[in-house]
Amino acid sequence: MRTVEYEDTLPGGRHWSMLVRRGVNLTLSDVQGGGNLAMLLYNPVNPLERLNLPDTLKCQHTFRITEGHCLYSDMGRIFCSVIHDDVGWHDAASGTCNKALVERKWGSTTYQELRNDVIRNGRDNFLIELAKYGLGKRDLAANMNWFSRVDVSADGVMQLADANSTPGAAVTLRFEMDTLVIMHSCPHPLQNAASYPRHAINFRLSLAEPLADDDACLLSREENGRGFVNTQLYALGDG
Repeated sequence: MRTVEYEDTLPGGRHWSMLVRRGVNLTLSDVQGGGNLAMLLYNPVNPLERLNLPDTLKCQHTFRITEGHCLYSDMGRIFCSVIHDDVGWHDAASGTCNKALVERKWGSTTYQELRNDVIRNGRDNFLIELAKYGLGKRDLAANMNWFSRVDVSADGVMQLADANSTPGAAVTLRFEMDTLVIMHSCPHPLQNAASYPRHAINFRLSLAEPLADDDACLLSREENGRGFVNTQLYALGDG
């Protein structure tokens, strides 16, 4: 276990962002179980390069994300690799909740009424964080939903699985390039709980071990080998 360099907890329904350098691990933990952590990724030098989940799923022949998988940019580079996963299934296909959806399910509140307990939605939370970096609606992309599993019935109906993530379950992302991480802890868009869910997500930063020749993410797919080469070439000469 590497030494934790920084640790904090994102309360349910909140938003946060940070620059995570290559060679750093980000460990996310579902504090109470049943949580959801939505995430977008961008190249801080060129934010036009961003998380591309269709390519991520296609090149790794999967519908879910778990240990051994990588998250790709739309330039064929790897933002991060999943090097540990207690959950086994994370949703990469459902997007995020918006104001209309949240109001339909849980009603509308104002900051003047509830202060920090105001009911928030994922899309607006993403936009608040993106604005800090000069980004906006045109920069939104398909997002990851950590700790959430979506099942699809025979007739194509998508449904959020119950109890996919237990209290304390964790997933660790090793960052392969400098990455702007945008995240929020609002409910999954398919969540149908009677009251607005507020599940806290803990996050920890630590220094990663160097990439080894037998690394599971490197070897899990032939395409990942090419992705790592693309990423290493991008960083060549950068210390």
